[in-house]
Amino acid sequence: MTLVQRSCRILINGSLRRALDGVHHMSMAATKERWTAEMLRALPDDGRRYEIVHGELLVPPSPSFTHQRAVRQLLILIDAYLARVGRAEVMHAPADVELNPDSIVQPDLFVFPRVPGGKVRCFADVGELLLAIEVISPSTARYDRVVKRRLYLERDVAEYWIIDCDARCVERWRPGDERPAVVADILEWTGIDGAPPLVIELAAYFAEVLEEAAE
Repeated sequence: MTLVQRSCRILINGSLRRALDGVHHMSMAATKERWTAEMLRALPDDGRRYEIVHGELLVPPSPSFTHQRAVRQLLILIDAYLARVGRAEVMHAPADVELNPDSIVQPDLFVFPRVPGGKVRCFADVGELLLAIEVISPSTARYDRVVKRRLYLERDVAEYWIIDCDARCVERWRPGDERPAVVADILEWTGIDGAPPLVIELAAYFAEVLEEAAE
């Protein structure tokens, strides 16, 4: 067992375990220890979803059905679009995205460029994000809107979407923005050079996510 693995075991059995014991299903836990990517990877596979941002450990709760429908519907739309235009791929969580040595996040969805003939086995084979997407819930809103947003924009992620199913809108961030563009009708994405835009009618999208289309 390596020193990092022993340290992580101590944290799991000690301070992290105490933090997790007090976590409710609608909260996120963090410890005061400074975490690194190496430490995170040494954690045991206990079914939880762990992320770190600038050394802060985040433990998101299990997502709701509405959250999962929102992710699934966006995945269908983006995947179908990329199948037509090519040159990029969409992936969904859980999948580690290491943006720096003390920050590993798992965006609900993310799009990255593909090189013809290149194989992608991990984020190190990707190197950049064209689009990152998080679907917020009451327990994750601060992290998605503040903590993760700062990280994505610091690392020059080309575009970041925050999906708010309650407000039926998308908050769109780009590097250099001081505030988001809030889109509630037609969302267009032009992240692939020379390709026609991806166009999403948000009223229809949210109706599908909230199961209103079937009524």
